[in-house]
Amino acid sequence: MVRCRPRQRCRRGRPPYRRQHPDRFERRLEELRHLDDELGSGEVYDAARTELRLILSALNDASYSERVGRRLFGAAAEASRSAGWTAYDSGRIAAAECHYVTAMRAAASADDPVVGANTLAFWAIQQYSTGNPRGAIDLIEAALTQAPRIGSARMTAMLHARACRAHARAGDARAADRSANAAMDTYANAGPMDSDPACVYWFNLGETHQLLGSSALNLGNPRQALKHFQDASTAHHSEGEAYDGDAFPRGHAIYLARLAEAHLALGDIDAAVDTAHTAVARMGGVTSARGTSTLDDLRQKLGRRRGVPVVADFLNYTAD
Repeated sequence: MVRCRPRQRCRRGRPPYRRQHPDRFERRLEELRHLDDELGSGEVYDAARTELRLILSALNDASYSERVGRRLFGAAAEASRSAGWTAYDSGRIAAAECHYVTAMRAAASADDPVVGANTLAFWAIQQYSTGNPRGAIDLIEAALTQAPRIGSARMTAMLHARACRAHARAGDARAADRSANAAMDTYANAGPMDSDPACVYWFNLGETHQLLGSSALNLGNPRQALKHFQDASTAHHSEGEAYDGDAFPRGHAIYLARLAEAHLALGDIDAAVDTAHTAVARMGGVTSARGTSTLDDLRQKLGRRRGVPVVADFLNYTAD
C-alpha cells in the first residue's frame, strides 16, 4: 500500500509534490518508450534506471497526497518495466528479472492494472524467449485477469497475441490457435488509438499479424507464417493499421529475419536472401542483443545452403 506523507514540507525542505510532478515523469517515460523503438536498448537502459532513481527519490524524500503518491508509484513501475525490457533486450537477463519484480511491486502500490498487465506482457516475452514458455503463459493469464478492469480491446488483443506466442513456443498448436483467434476477434472491437492506454501505442492489426506469423513459424507452419507476415504490411482495416517498419527498426529487422526464415523453409532461397539483406540494413544503428541474436540464428540456417552462390555472398557480406 502507498504510505503517503502529510501535505507539508518534508525534512529536506522540499515542497509537497503536486500533480505536475507525476505529469513530468510520465511524459519523460513516454519519450523513453519511443527512444527504445528508434535507437534500441543500449542507451535507453541507463536512462530508464536514472528515471527510476529520480522517482524513488521523490517517493522517499518528498511529501504528497495519496492520489499523487499512486501516480508516482505508477511511474516507478513503468520506469522499472522499461529498465527490465531494455535490460533483457541488451542481454542482461538477471537484471531484467529484478526490474520486472520491482515493477510489479510498484504497480501493486499504485493499484494500476494497466502498468501491471503491460509489465507482465513484457516479462512473458523474456520467459518464452529464454526457454520457459509455461512461465510466460502463467504471466499472460495473470495479465488477462485485469482486462475487464482495464476495458481496452486493443490491450486485451495484445495479451491474447502474446499468449499465442507463448503457446507456440510451448509447442501447443491448439492453444496457440485459440489465442490467435481471440486476438483477432478482440482486435475487431478496438477503438481509436487515443482511447486506449498510452502503453499500447505500438499495437495495431499489422503487429497482430506479425506476432501470429512468428507463432506459426515456431509451430512449423511456414506457409501460414508467410501469409501473416505479408498481411502485416497490407493491413487496411483502417488508416494506420499496417505494420510501420520505419517507426520500429529493431522490431522490423526481427520480423524480416523471421520472414526470411519462412521463405527459406518453403524453398525460396532468393527471397530468403533478399529479405535477409533488408533485415541487416534495418538493424544498422540500433543496439539490441535480441535483434543481433535473431540475425545470427538466420545466418546459421542459411549456412546450411552455403553452396548456393547468393547465400555464400550474403554470409561473406555479414561475416564479422
